[in-house]
Amino acid sequence: MVGPQSYHHLPELLKRAGNEGRAIETEFPAADKFGFLAQPKPDAIRARGISAFVTVQEGCDKFCTFCVVPYTRGAEVSRPVARIVDDVKRLADNGVRELTLIGQNVNAYHGDGPDGKSWPLGRLLEHLAGIPGIARLRYSTSHPRDVDDSLIAAHRDLAALMPFVHLPVQSGSDRILAAMNRKHTADDYRRVIDRFRAARQDIAFSSDFIVGFPGESEQDFLATLALVTQIGYAAAYSFKYSARPGTPAADMQETVSPAEMDQRLERLQELIDSQQSAFNKAAIGSTVDVLFERPARKDGQIVGRTAFLQPAHVMASPDIIGQILPVRIDSLERYSFLGELVTPRVAREPALSPIATGA
Repeated sequence: MVGPQSYHHLPELLKRAGNEGRAIETEFPAADKFGFLAQPKPDAIRARGISAFVTVQEGCDKFCTFCVVPYTRGAEVSRPVARIVDDVKRLADNGVRELTLIGQNVNAYHGDGPDGKSWPLGRLLEHLAGIPGIARLRYSTSHPRDVDDSLIAAHRDLAALMPFVHLPVQSGSDRILAAMNRKHTADDYRRVIDRFRAARQDIAFSSDFIVGFPGESEQDFLATLALVTQIGYAAAYSFKYSARPGTPAADMQETVSPAEMDQRLERLQELIDSQQSAFNKAAIGSTVDVLFERPARKDGQIVGRTAFLQPAHVMASPDIIGQILPVRIDSLERYSFLGELVTPRVAREPALSPIATGA
């Protein structure tokens, strides 16, 4: 038995299990396991494409009552800046153009910097934006309580930092947020959204929602619908509550019926889908920057993504892969754009997109 923070010890544990019959390691060592793992070879990096994920943080200290992460991943641990920079330079040297920094609570990042001080996520993003070859930066997943001034400033100042933030809220009801131990209110969340929008007008948001949390009333659910209506999301993920053994919420007795969960989820998803559709349709007729990633399924088409992760297809040769090019959006098919390259076809750094935020 081995925990996710110790999988770099697998060879040693397998050897011990062979000798002793079993091996158990479920602690959460502070050592950076990534330093023990073999680095991907250049051919492997290039084969994965022009976008890459880099883990900068693991674990969570928030202890939301529905979540197993603090028990399975341990406390928040951040990788040193120097090791992250080494990884990013290696990726950039092998054709990676877009990075997504990931962690269970990524904006709680507080890694040791080269100056001996603890760096927040915003400062790390600023440093990575200066690495040659890296044209786009993203991060996920965030907690509203850990949005600080440095992160807001990064969205204001860094053209490479994409104006699309995944910021889970889970519920719009203060009563349910307290039962979830989210440690913020719906108004706290709204104020965080307002800070982002004040820093960058074209910023858009996605989020996570849970319906049917134990004790959720119709009034609580209506508060969630009201929050979604007020914020206006470009996308969102919504789920029916499912008890996780060992979490405090699993012992809560006041449950919501499966039929009521189904009905609430349908209502919420209908609202979210309408917002996403309006957000996407607002781009038709405009010109947006697209980072082209790979050939599409249709012969002759190349697909890339906008700043807001919307797929965009154009008829072009594969030599545009890896470039950020302006595309005029002509139409929308489900969740994907169809468009044409805007001449002259020259690569350029990411610019502010004219797409408005969701209604």
